[in-house]
Amino acid sequence: MGMSSLKLLKYVLFIFNLLFWVCGCCILGFGIYFLVQNTYGVLFRNLPFLTLGNILVIVGSIIMVVAFLGCMGSIKENKCLLMSFFVLLLIILLAEVTIAIQLFVYEQKLNTLVAEGLNDSIQHYHSDNSTMKAWDFIQTQLQCCGVNGSSDWTSGPPSSCPSGADVQGCYNKAKSWFHSNFLYIGIITICVCVIQVLGMSFALTLNCQIDKTSQALGL
Repeated sequence: MGMSSLKLLKYVLFIFNLLFWVCGCCILGFGIYFLVQNTYGVLFRNLPFLTLGNILVIVGSIIMVVAFLGCMGSIKENKCLLMSFFVLLLIILLAEVTIAIQLFVYEQKLNTLVAEGLNDSIQHYHSDNSTMKAWDFIQTQLQCCGVNGSSDWTSGPPSSCPSGADVQGCYNKAKSWFHSNFLYIGIITICVCVIQVLGMSFALTLNCQIDKTSQALGL
């Protein structure tokens, strides 16, 4: 691999990470907007930090940091930054695989915990404004009512519940949506993992080529 190939690899990795950095900025911006507006509220009272805004801020920040290391490491041909980029991507990839395995192994336990959390939060609908916002948003968007049905609302369903006798509970509606879109979710997940592996491969290849070029030039 000559100098021209090194430059091509360098700029491919730079553009690759620049695009992801811009995506990270957008995700972070949406997260901050949701936190400021506080439109979606808190659904799980025992996990108050688990909100859409917080998740977007964390994901956006991680993408920005990793992509920044990739951009600077490639354009500056800095081995330390490139290896930091490689290690962070590897850690993220391993974390994703671990989470996926845990979700598969403990699926039943997770379903039970989610159902219990939803049943607990629905009891605080009228006393907690944040919980009210979360439930109103979910019921409006998914066209569902309560956890298992409108009967979950002991004092009568709120206005965000759609009318009709055949309205599904939000828990079952969400599970049905997930199962019906499982193929697309799997494809997106695989694509993300492939992109991460490609990024790691580019970084490692560029790092090795920098060594070879330095040796050839006698540096």
